[in-house]
Amino acid sequence: MSKDKKQEANQGKELSEWQKRNLEYLKKKAEEEAALAEEKEKERKLRMGENSKKEEKTEEFSTESDEEKEEITSEKADGQEEMSAEESDKKTEEPTSEKSEEAVEERAEDSKAKAKKKEKPVKPKIARVHILRAVTVMVPSVLVFVFSAYLLTPFATIKNIEVKGNVQTKEEEIKEASGIADTDYTFALLLNKEKHADRIKSNHWIESAKIDYQFPTNFTIEVKEFEIVAFYVTGENHYPILSSGVLDSTPMSLVNLPETYLSVMFNDEQQIKDLVSGLSEISSEIKQSIEKIELAPSNVTADLLKITMKDTDEILVPLSELSKKLPYYGKIKPQLSEPSVVDMEAGIYSYSLADKLLEEAEKKAKEEAKAAEKQKEKESDEKPQEQ
Repeated sequence: MSKDKKQEANQGKELSEWQKRNLEYLKKKAEEEAALAEEKEKERKLRMGENSKKEEKTEEFSTESDEEKEEITSEKADGQEEMSAEESDKKTEEPTSEKSEEAVEERAEDSKAKAKKKEKPVKPKIARVHILRAVTVMVPSVLVFVFSAYLLTPFATIKNIEVKGNVQTKEEEIKEASGIADTDYTFALLLNKEKHADRIKSNHWIESAKIDYQFPTNFTIEVKEFEIVAFYVTGENHYPILSSGVLDSTPMSLVNLPETYLSVMFNDEQQIKDLVSGLSEISSEIKQSIEKIELAPSNVTADLLKITMKDTDEILVPLSELSKKLPYYGKIKPQLSEPSVVDMEAGIYSYSLADKLLEEAEKKAKEEAKAAEKQKEKESDEKPQEQ
């Protein structure tokens, strides 16, 4: 009986030690689970969008913990049964309990390792401001790269240029005046359209010019030329006089001459500019009635003009007073019953063209008579010397 009691006491002691170790293990396990649960709770608050996934992981982990607990409990029961069955041999019981503890610890470590594997590290979300910053840097960089690559290709210099509005000037002359070269980049031409348009006006025929762009590589040069207001006539050559007051140095072919035109019989550059300026202020009705303008300087007026009208009327007017006095011809014309001369040199008055022709004929006859008398006197003076 005493032996049985000692064995039961020893068994009670061993069981108490095992339970104590088991309780310590369970306590540590509970602390680990509590710490892990707290950590998961913090992660759950940070990841508002991943609640469902975390709950599933937590459930899986709790399930595994329950299984581990059941395994530990079953191992504990097995250990107790083994210990009660092997009361006679104390040395045998101690190794068994140690092995069971090692097995429990190994399983606990395996469960921890599994839990760590299942719980993937949470990737931190990238703030929107950082994404925007990256986009603002990447997009311009890509555009610069693409544009640089484009400039290295032959397509960067392809240009289709069309000229409109030119009549007296050739298309090649306008392109040359624009300064546009075949090697110029299309993009550069697009940016410098106004600059090239201004260069075109260096041609004395061009009054205005503009360049229009049509995608992808088409350009249209639209020009407006100065009008031809008269022709400087010398012999068979007719040189255009433009509305800008410029006298073109190239004669126009007779084939291209208009049916009616104003002839100017002098070519002084300043006088032509003054003439064009004066005519610009005259009504188109009077201008269309003029046939010819020539210089007829008198002793009093050096810039006196003789204007021959298509109805044979003649007007004498100073070039410096052309725009002021010539409009009066429109009021005087209805009062003229025959071809007349309207003298505007000093004041304004008119007389018959026949009277003028008669006066000129008489004047010419007198001059010829005087010349004849001088010739006779000269001859009479020479005869006595010969004798």
